[in-house]
Amino acid sequence: MPKSYLADEPGAARAVQNDFDPYDQVRSRLDTYEAVGHPTDKIELLILGGTWSAYPASYKEWFLRRCFDAMNEVETATLEEAHRVNETAPHRNVGLVIETRPDEITSAELRDLRRMGVTKVQMGAQSLDDTILAQNQRGHTAADTLRATTLLRAAGFKIVLHWMPNLLGATPDSDREDFARLWRSAAEGLGYAPDEMKIYPTQLLETAELYRYWQRGEYHPYDTETLINLVADLKPTIPPYCRVNRIIRDIPSTHVVEGNKRTNLRMDALAEVKRRGQVCRCVRCREIRGQKVDVDRLVMEDYIYHPAHAEEHFLSYVTPDDKMAGFLRLSLPTAAAPDLEMADLHCAALVREVHVYGQSLEVGAEQEGAAQHIGLGTNLLAKAEEIARSKGFRRLAVIAAIGTRRYYASRGFAPGELYMVKEI
Repeated sequence: MPKSYLADEPGAARAVQNDFDPYDQVRSRLDTYEAVGHPTDKIELLILGGTWSAYPASYKEWFLRRCFDAMNEVETATLEEAHRVNETAPHRNVGLVIETRPDEITSAELRDLRRMGVTKVQMGAQSLDDTILAQNQRGHTAADTLRATTLLRAAGFKIVLHWMPNLLGATPDSDREDFARLWRSAAEGLGYAPDEMKIYPTQLLETAELYRYWQRGEYHPYDTETLINLVADLKPTIPPYCRVNRIIRDIPSTHVVEGNKRTNLRMDALAEVKRRGQVCRCVRCREIRGQKVDVDRLVMEDYIYHPAHAEEHFLSYVTPDDKMAGFLRLSLPTAAAPDLEMADLHCAALVREVHVYGQSLEVGAEQEGAAQHIGLGTNLLAKAEEIARSKGFRRLAVIAAIGTRRYYASRGFAPGELYMVKEI
């Protein structure tokens, strides 16, 4: 079992059920979705449960090839062959996510990730306070996290940070101060600005070293009310470009020794936000989901922010009631951005993500009132190209997932070494 996981957590339990075999795990999930009638032609694949960067290259290539073989429904001899097959496969990969540590991110690592088809990276930042990080024996610093997010952004990756309130040495007030650091700009000496977040309040388990601190009276978990109020304080402060994927881990409450045991903490916190007359404008709270879309009433918004060494444009289509139908993340590297020595990125603005919400439709399908397949993605790309050209960039590079290569090719992008590229 991977460190920090429990065998009865849903994701880990599925892995155990399939003897951790990559092919069987992917095939099992596809079968489950198909059984309930969910389209499976567009697949985001998440490989979680440890530090991906620490595994041998041969193992990582084998693992990924077997995942792609499951999506392709054919056996292949190499990862490159599996990628080629997936471009027209029954289950096309539209996003590939791995998990690693901030201190594992290097230029060489990013080139390897791109060669493998990775498009999004999750990292356990946990805190942006070096004292707290040291107390909790994290083995990395806040500067490592800032450097990692800067490198990932310069290479066009989507960035997901894990953040943990109630660590050893933290208080609700220090957690509020720490959370605010995530959104401070480059002008303020920071600039993390994650695209997505997982907020994982520390949970006290008997098997954790933290349990000994609790036994000695040196650690006290927040009670549920304190935690709900803390999360309710934080949610309205999240910028509209960030998506909060999770609030609390899938750890069964029977394992929690003391402190919060509520597994639906997000709902509790959002109810408190609403009671206060406030709103959260994070991406997840605003996505339209299955709502029908009147394209004539959509407005394109350009939210500009400044993380370290980049100017970011979060382009989004918004409904009259402030719901989001689709968005694009455009990154314009500054002169001080790290040089990753990738030819595709020379003089390039980067499209880091294009996402259209609404009913999940199969490739080529149409449905009246659905946001997908009504040209929103194409329009967002055209706007990104216009902005990039006006800022003096000579090309637009997209960190395309394997199964989206043909989508971008049909919109004027050509395969580069590691990215899809369009001269502008």
